[in-house]
Amino acid sequence: MPSRSEVAYFGAGPAPLPTPIIESAAQALINYGDCGLGLGEISHRSPTANKVLADAKASLSTFLDIPDTYEILFMQAGGSGGFASIVQNLISVWVERRRRAIVASLGGDAADEEAVFKELKTQVEQKLKIDYLVTGSWSLKASQEATRLVGDKVVNVALDSRKANNGKFGTIPAEDTWNLTPTKKEGGKAAPAFVYYCDNETVDGVEFPTFPKALESQGGDEEDERLVVADMSSNFISRKIDVSKYAVIFGGAQKNIGIAGITIIIIRKSLLPPQTATPPAALLRRLNIGGLPGPVVLDYATIAKNNSLYNTLPIFNLWIAGEVVADLVRVYGDKKASGQEEVSGRKANLLYGVLDKYSNVYTVVPDKSVRSRMNICFRVHGGDAEKEKAFLAGAEKRLLQGLKGHRSVGGIRASNYNAVPLENVEKLVAYLDDYANGKE
Repeated sequence: MPSRSEVAYFGAGPAPLPTPIIESAAQALINYGDCGLGLGEISHRSPTANKVLADAKASLSTFLDIPDTYEILFMQAGGSGGFASIVQNLISVWVERRRRAIVASLGGDAADEEAVFKELKTQVEQKLKIDYLVTGSWSLKASQEATRLVGDKVVNVALDSRKANNGKFGTIPAEDTWNLTPTKKEGGKAAPAFVYYCDNETVDGVEFPTFPKALESQGGDEEDERLVVADMSSNFISRKIDVSKYAVIFGGAQKNIGIAGITIIIIRKSLLPPQTATPPAALLRRLNIGGLPGPVVLDYATIAKNNSLYNTLPIFNLWIAGEVVADLVRVYGDKKASGQEEVSGRKANLLYGVLDKYSNVYTVVPDKSVRSRMNICFRVHGGDAEKEKAFLAGAEKRLLQGLKGHRSVGGIRASNYNAVPLENVEKLVAYLDDYANGKE
């Protein structure tokens, strides 16, 4: 049997974790801090659990330079649960902001309740939109979940990149072709409740190179604010980002941060009480907006009020995530996420370099302008099934594992997450070189 150090694993998730953290986790699961209990056994409301939570927040805030104007929530349900939670929470914010404005326009506290409701219902029916940039399998699933919850009248697919790429994902068309819901400043009826995009598409190997200019803040009042939501499940903490550009960042932990079971939410505090109250459930039912009100365990306001401990948080999973980020803080020091970005880029460049060198053997799937640093997707000999099978078998012989592409698209995928060491990337590069030269 091979040892852990001999295996080079490139799976897309669950993904590799740093070996020292896994070794510490093994002990923590048996007896944490010599308390006689493991982290999977202690109360989530104990002082120990609260310290684990506080430490994880502090490390993430430091590494990503998260402003004090943001709250960090730890939840469950993964990235897929996030698809529903953003609909539930940000449509509620849109409703509450417009309700407040209507109350103010109709005389403040003396406003007639039924008149307020009538105008609010009219605005919901005529103005409520949510925008989706569909650039891969996960953003497509997000838009489909939104449509399931609130209907296609509300969901605006502002971009479907397949339309510009012969029916397949693999590019991000120019921003001036996007059909974003126009804000009032742009001559529209109202800003959408939010604009969603997936920063890195794990299945299709597509990553936004930078924050889209079309989504930059236009200023103005909160009712006309374009709230940007990013799913960063598969490139979280892999590069420096300007958190202040986003209303919400969310993602499952099982790619770069930890093990499955934790979902991280970074949310602007102005979207939470007391700045923005949660509309009463009775009001949302009267407005008849799809799946609203939704499950309380997906309600950001409830989770924030309870310091992420409304229900039983998996503290062991959280501890691993916190340790991963704390280790990155120690390793990169003042560079923080920029330090990891340099390493991630170096590894990705090595892989794309050898793939491009042998373009007669390997075909990188996405357009060069949007190649993911995290998930390198390519075909061998034009996607010949038998040759790709042989390629994977040869890789397995060298203990290069987890390279099979997602079942929905096939091909080969090498996931280059933070915990994949440079030496393992170099082993894969050597195999790619040997295979192309018939030395497999």
